[in-house]
Amino acid sequence: MSDLPLSAPRLSVTGHLTRLRSRLVRCVLAILLVFCALFPFAQTLYSFVSQPLRDFLPSGATMIATGVTSPFLAPLKLTMMIALFISMPLLLHQAWGMIAPAVYRQERRTAAWLLAASVVLFYAGMAFAFFLVFPMMFGFFTSVTPDGVTMMTDIALYLDFILALLLAFGLAFEIPVATFLVIWADITDVQTLQKSRPYVIVGCFVVGMLLTPPDVFSQTMLAVPMWILFELGLLASRSVSKSRTEAA
Repeated sequence: MSDLPLSAPRLSVTGHLTRLRSRLVRCVLAILLVFCALFPFAQTLYSFVSQPLRDFLPSGATMIATGVTSPFLAPLKLTMMIALFISMPLLLHQAWGMIAPAVYRQERRTAAWLLAASVVLFYAGMAFAFFLVFPMMFGFFTSVTPDGVTMMTDIALYLDFILALLLAFGLAFEIPVATFLVIWADITDVQTLQKSRPYVIVGCFVVGMLLTPPDVFSQTMLAVPMWILFELGLLASRSVSKSRTEAA
């Protein structure tokens, strides 16, 4: 009985669409509630997010707004993205609720741990980028500014830049989960991935080159953690291979 999917009543197409709509409504309401709670602090949030760059600006230099609506829209966009990131556990829980009835009981426990690990790793990747990578990167950029040029970054362009990097680092930190999943689903095995380690290392640096600015510091700060996380994924996947071997 433990290998059977969770029992659930059969639903018609209309019933599935109704469940999907109710879960989507919950997701939207959660994001809106968090956004409304954070909106009064939108300017403060932008000041906090822009601090890694402002710490390295020359004396007397400030960030600028080249668009008429940028002073309002940039903090608004940032607040919406933060609300989305904060609501991510609930969004994933709602998505899991749609597929959980079709999952075997034994696999359901593993999938729940993977879901929790993916959320923690995503937040860890963004924190790693904000507190470690950004100070090094902006320090490098300001140090190579040519003489006679004052660095004055537009607030909207800065926001797009850091959001892209935060998303890149958050997704890059999902490598252990992705590695575990491909082995858990029997797409490949641990031995094959171990033999492919040189290609994985090269791929990590290629991804770091494509997703980060053209400086060796930020590229390395993304590539090296990706490689370490890949090794952690292999380490966790060995337990799957060992249990399957014992079962066979």
